[in-house]
Amino acid sequence: MRLLLIRHGQTPSNVRGLLDTGAPGAELTQLGEEQARALPTALDGETIDALLVSTLVRTQLTASPLAAARKLETGVHEGLREISAGELEMRGDREAIIAYMTTVFAWASGDLARRMPGGPDGHETFGRFDAVIDEARASGIGTLAVVSHGAMIRSWAGARATNLSVPFVARNQLSNTGVVVLDGGPDGWEALTWMGQAVGGPDLAAPLADGPTADPINPDRIPTDSRD
Repeated sequence: MRLLLIRHGQTPSNVRGLLDTGAPGAELTQLGEEQARALPTALDGETIDALLVSTLVRTQLTASPLAAARKLETGVHEGLREISAGELEMRGDREAIIAYMTTVFAWASGDLARRMPGGPDGHETFGRFDAVIDEARASGIGTLAVVSHGAMIRSWAGARATNLSVPFVARNQLSNTGVVVLDGGPDGWEALTWMGQAVGGPDLAAPLADGPTADPINPDRIPTDSRD
């Protein structure tokens, strides 16, 4: 199965640098709406057989132009939502962001028992995302587009793609409407491309206002447990 992992468009919480992970979450900014409208053209070369989004409204708004252009039903799945920030929710200070992102990438490195402060562990978080992807693959879908979230996409891809290292996904940002393309299935995934910037081009990029889950972090902060 070919898997297109698309980060949602810009939100007011991204602009403010907040860990906004709860439902229903923020809507899109004007730039975020423009980024969403650019997706159909940017992905024109991709055959998309199905389109899934999370329960957070920003993913649904981002997917709407693509769904209309391709005449696709949009499946909404709880398992695709952003990684819960727990006690760090709606914080934007350096201490909270480092605690959140180092936990996220510790999971990608294999430390799944580690728990987000006041939130879930990695087994629960990756398990819910795995379940949605596995169900789609088992249904025989050829190419699946998933509109999800920055931390979720970066960490899950880092854990599941055999050719992505955790330092790579920690160092490389995933801006609003950035896309990661994977190919594979139950025996493993291979990353084909990492398009970290807005797929609509530089006019729709806002690297200083993509929110904390887009930002690179120092891989030295990540525990070095073996990968799952």
